[in-house]
This record gives sequence, C-alpha cells and structure tokens, in this order.
Amino acid sequence: MKRTRKSDRILLQGSEACVRGALIAGCRFYAGYPITPATEIMEQMSRQLPKAGGVFIQMEDEIASLGAVIGASLTGLKSMTATSSPGFSLMQEHISFACMAEVPCVIVDVMRGGPSTGLPTLPAQGDVMQARWGAHGDHPIIVLCPSSTYEFFDLTIKAFNLSERYRIPVILLTDEVTAHTRESVILPPSDELVVEERRKPNVPPEWYTPYDDRQTGVPPMPAFGEGYRYHVTGLAHDIRGYPTTRSDEVGTLIDRLFSKISKDFHLLQWFDSYQADDSVVTIIAYGSVARSALHAVKEAREKGLKVGLIKLKVLWPFMRHTVIRFLQSSAKVLVPEMNMGQLSREVKRVSQGGCEIVTLNKVDGTMISPKEILRSLEDIYP
Repeated sequence: MKRTRKSDRILLQGSEACVRGALIAGCRFYAGYPITPATEIMEQMSRQLPKAGGVFIQMEDEIASLGAVIGASLTGLKSMTATSSPGFSLMQEHISFACMAEVPCVIVDVMRGGPSTGLPTLPAQGDVMQARWGAHGDHPIIVLCPSSTYEFFDLTIKAFNLSERYRIPVILLTDEVTAHTRESVILPPSDELVVEERRKPNVPPEWYTPYDDRQTGVPPMPAFGEGYRYHVTGLAHDIRGYPTTRSDEVGTLIDRLFSKISKDFHLLQWFDSYQADDSVVTIIAYGSVARSALHAVKEAREKGLKVGLIKLKVLWPFMRHTVIRFLQSSAKVLVPEMNMGQLSREVKRVSQGGCEIVTLNKVDGTMISPKEILRSLEDIYP
C-alpha cells in the first residue's frame, strides 16, 4: 500500500474543493452573482478559471447568471454557476428552460435559512423540494448532495459528467456548513479521475436531426459554430427542434426526457452506509446532518443499541430501491433534517406504512447535533 506523504494532504474549504473539482471536470465558463454563503465559490472561480483558459463573468443577478451559463454551454463550454437559496429561487425558470432544451450545466445551491432573506449566514436544508419541483412542468432532474469537503470535490466532477452524459442541468445541493468547513483531504491525481465529454454528431451537418436518438435517448449535441444548424427553444418541439403542439410529438418528447434518466436509475444509487446491515433503527440523512448522525450512531453502538446510518449522495431521482431495502430490515427509521420534513415525505411515501418513520426537524439556523439525534434514537428504540 502506498504510504501517504504529508505533501499529499491539503487543507481545503468545501467551496474551494468544489472549484477544484469543476476545473478538473473541464469547466471553462462561470457566470454568477455574489450571495452568502456561496460567494467563496465565485471568488475562487474569478481567480482560478482564467488561469485554466476559461471565462469568468460577474452578472447583474442570478437570472442573468444562469442565462449566460446556458448560452456558454450551447457554444460547447462546460459551464456552471453557484448561488444560495434566494438566488436559486430566481433561477427556476431558466432551469426549466435548460431541461426542455436539453442544455448541460451545473448549478450549485449552498442552502441557507429561509423563507425569503431568512438567515443569510446560517445553515438549512430547505431547498430539497424546490430542487426537484421548483421549475414548472414535468421535467427530469438530478440532484447530488455532498456532506464533506472531499465529497464536494468528488460530486462536482460527477455532476459535470452526468450533465454532459444526459444533456441535463445537474444541481449540487449543499449547505452553509459543508461549504464553509475546512478539512484535511487527499485529492487523487487528475489523470486517475473519470471525466466525460458530451457526445457529438457522427454524421454530416446535412444529415443531422437535432433531437432524434432512439438508441440512448440522448441526442448528440454539436456546439454553435461547428456547422450544424438546430433550433433551441423552450417550447415543445419535434425531432428537428421546431415548435409543435401535436400530441404524439409532445408526448414522445416528454417521455424521452424522463426515460433517458430512468433507464439508468440503477446507476444513481449512490450512498454510504455505516453498520446498517443489522440495524434495528436506521437513520437516513444527507448533507452536514449526516455527519452528526454518524457520530450519534457510534455513540449509540457503544451503548449497545443496534443503530445504523444510510447517507444519501443522490437526492433526486429519489433512491427508492436503496431506501426500500433498508426499510424492509429495520423496525424504525429516523430522518433528521434542517427543515420541516422534506425528504422524509419521500421516505414515508416509499415505505407505504411498512416501517415506522420518525422525523427530527430543526429550522432555527443551528445544526442538528449528535446529542439531539442520540436522544431521539434512545426515545424511539424498540
């Protein structure tokens, strides 16, 4: 086994790790607007992206930021933006457009307390449902959720890969604690990491049909200026990209948008487990709360309580296959969240009454502590 040298370790803030991951993934365009607690990502991008040959632009607001990101992606650049909860709300119309027009991009949302201006400097997990259902209309979306500095690095790369693979906006949903925590991490060499590129057409421009792909469901995507002509619109469109209201064409389009993700649903079951195989009570957590949950599980085990943890890294599409498996082997499930109960609704939905679901909710801007989780575990333990 290779011995780790001191030089292999580096002290990074979560936001800094996100930037490093984005650059390794090939991000070469960033447009954004400063907002607490996501501004550090923008500040780092303003310094590091030009050094990598990319373009950084500070926009007038969050709406314009995502609009610029979509435009840059259409020219062939891997593009991203970062914001916090109020800015994320403003981006929803453009997220809906990017889903319909199938434009790859990455959006980081560093959640903070709300509603409205709320608690600008304090953590929350109140955007879980907005990340899935904030944009209007039926649309597919992928939402990843890191809980540590290293995961912020790793999942940023994966977010770009998924975005390019499926031609879809991918949301990195994190929180103030994860973004601002500094940790000693070991980053793998860039040549050992998998970086995916978008699929380009393999036919001449005159043979190209922009939205026709019956094999993978993901049409190849040329960049503007490469000689391929296609129509980009938020309207329902046919396989040539032209607007249509024909029910057969609209239905086929929406079905394809969903199926390109659902066919690979089994590949998106990303989670970590800790002593969950024999647990009587299982915790399902995500983001920074999962760190408190892990500490609570260790303390509970020392007290002889058979407790385990499932930490979700993919929030949407909801990992029902994984969750159901652990629901079937647990007497009770505890879902701690820094909101009034958003992901717990999905856990209850897939449980269908087969397992008792207990929630632990907190919305005052403070972390859910290991002591609070341990107390809940002791209260509900059979």
